Amino acid sequence: MSSITIKHLSDLTPPSQERTWLTSPHPTLPIVATCSSDKTIRIYSLTNFTLVSTITGGHKRSVRTAAWKPHMSGESVLATGSFDATVGIWRRWDSYGREDGAGWGMGDNKEITAEDTTAPNDIDTSNREEDEEEWRFAVLLDGHDSEVKSVSWSASGMLLATCSRDKSIWIWEDLDDGDNNFETVAVMQEHSGDVKCVSWHPTEECLASGSYDDTIRIWREDLDDWGQVACLKGHEGTVWFLDWEGQDSVPRGISSGAAAESDLSTLQAQWRTQISLSGPRLLSCSDDRTVRVWRRQPKESQQQAALSSAATGIPSIIRPMGTDEIWEEYATLPRAHELPIYAVAWSKRSGLVASTGADGRIAIYEERFVPAQNSEQQQADPDAMDTTSGDGLTTPLRTEWVLVGIHDGAHGIYEINHVAWTKRADRGSGAEEEVLITTADDGSVKVWTVTR
Repeated sequence: MSSITIKHLSDLTPPSQERTWLTSPHPTLPIVATCSSDKTIRIYSLTNFTLVSTITGGHKRSVRTAAWKPHMSGESVLATGSFDATVGIWRRWDSYGREDGAGWGMGDNKEITAEDTTAPNDIDTSNREEDEEEWRFAVLLDGHDSEVKSVSWSASGMLLATCSRDKSIWIWEDLDDGDNNFETVAVMQEHSGDVKCVSWHPTEECLASGSYDDTIRIWREDLDDWGQVACLKGHEGTVWFLDWEGQDSVPRGISSGAAAESDLSTLQAQWRTQISLSGPRLLSCSDDRTVRVWRRQPKESQQQAALSSAATGIPSIIRPMGTDEIWEEYATLPRAHELPIYAVAWSKRSGLVASTGADGRIAIYEERFVPAQNSEQQQADPDAMDTTSGDGLTTPLRTEWVLVGIHDGAHGIYEINHVAWTKRADRGSGAEEEVLITTADDGSVKVWTVTR
């Protein structure tokens, strides 16, 4: 029985007249960027759900993906990827419009073209009001041989990862030299099929990629050379999308009848101890209609497994396969979709997971604690997570994923290409309330409230 209600709050208007692929919420401002097949990027306000500006002229084919650079002060930087095989970098001064209280989302809708590259020193103050929504086309990154499918900024904002139908992943460094120069630092070509998505770890310079070859690969830099450190196999179809768990995320529910609610804080403390060893988990979705969670095995466990194997001569059950990290499938979420799942989103605030795809359905999942009663029960469950204290004693700790909300036909008969969580910013919002944003084939972008 669903315990969460997904309710339509608003459409972002006006919609695109062609397919929309993805909507990227700004990390700090109440705006989103939406990518469309009409070769544009539309910037919408989340305070009044209307179009702020339309960025055109940078790409010659569909704009497939976009991502905001984090940790920017006074300026917004947007990376866009297109089917024309290029990546565009766009900039805008956040201070525009602040003097008269207009700011983001409250100014007149403007169309900005790539040919207009007004810099701050070139601004004509006599026409200041017209310039206040100015986007500047900074640079075009050219290197891929085919359609760019995904772009992602690293946690520091220094590195930009891009991937393509040409089976390659490129990593670019923003030199931040004032001249919009980017340097290619790596090109990885281990995937044997189209690379559909790239996603950076929330705190480390660690990159995950998903591909048409059904695998997820983990990449790190070692001695100035980027390489694959793990290959995650389990999906039986194209891996369409990836998202990471929040750094401070913990399960916030407890299964009924398993323990008292007062035990939740104790379980969360144990959980934090375990996560501190293995780090944030990775979420994936696939053409095989499953959503899965992956966990890195702590380095200590890897070393112990290696020593045990060397001492006994018996191979470990989980082997690194020539890599220096061991990742394991932690959970497969309850089946909620009848067709391929195109996107997943892991809320950094609530820990809820949302998925959507070709069946036009939105599904919400929650992770809950299920304390094991004894060690035998712990050992019998492959999804169990142990927390080991310093004295070597193990306390059983398990979680389960529960399907808590479903909304069918969210965009009518149309496929939904993307889903994202963001902070609610309209007048009806609460202090820490979140909304979901879905992006679909009919060109519409919808905002949803998620309530218990």
